[in-house]
Amino acid sequence: MYKQIELNYNFNALEPYIDELTMNTHYSKHHAAYTNNLNGAVDKLPHLRDLSIEDLLKDLTIISDEDIRNSIRNNGGGYYNHNLYFASMKPGGSNRPVGALAKQLDKDFGSYDNFKDKLSTAAANRFGSGWAWLSANENGDLQISSSPNQDNPIIESHGEWTPILGIDVWEHAYYLKYKNLRGDYIKNFFEVINWDIVEANYANVKSR
Repeated sequence: MYKQIELNYNFNALEPYIDELTMNTHYSKHHAAYTNNLNGAVDKLPHLRDLSIEDLLKDLTIISDEDIRNSIRNNGGGYYNHNLYFASMKPGGSNRPVGALAKQLDKDFGSYDNFKDKLSTAAANRFGSGWAWLSANENGDLQISSSPNQDNPIIESHGEWTPILGIDVWEHAYYLKYKNLRGDYIKNFFEVINWDIVEANYANVKSR
């Protein structure tokens, strides 16, 4: 069974950047629904139960039933994406990355500020609902991309790229507080990023 990540902070802990009502609704309703729906879909194909969520998403062609495949793509993506999203935040954030990730950001994007601008632009320009990503491969390279709906780089690259940080730009992630001002939400998201977790994600991808 796939389990929803347990938060190590309260729903109001990210204020004023992300409000308590949004966090509660996002985690308790949206994320919970993706998790429950994913488990319901996988229950129809018991041979998939032992797969990690990454292995499940990187090759959806193994699922011959189109309805189940689409359900696992949508709900499995939602489950994975939200686990990453909620884990990547903390009260007060941690300023900016250091160590190996900081060096790679400088190498691939020129500077942290350039990276921040590029990721923010990817999030702002994602039409409709979706995500913006910072992803890594096993060589330690980094890339910025965006995905529609609940897709992610694992699905799109068949596991070649793994997200280490994601910005949720579905309206449910920000609309209660920011209304149509997605850009303000994106700007303030950087105030609550837990770079220690992002750096750990980066190290895990490189160690495969």
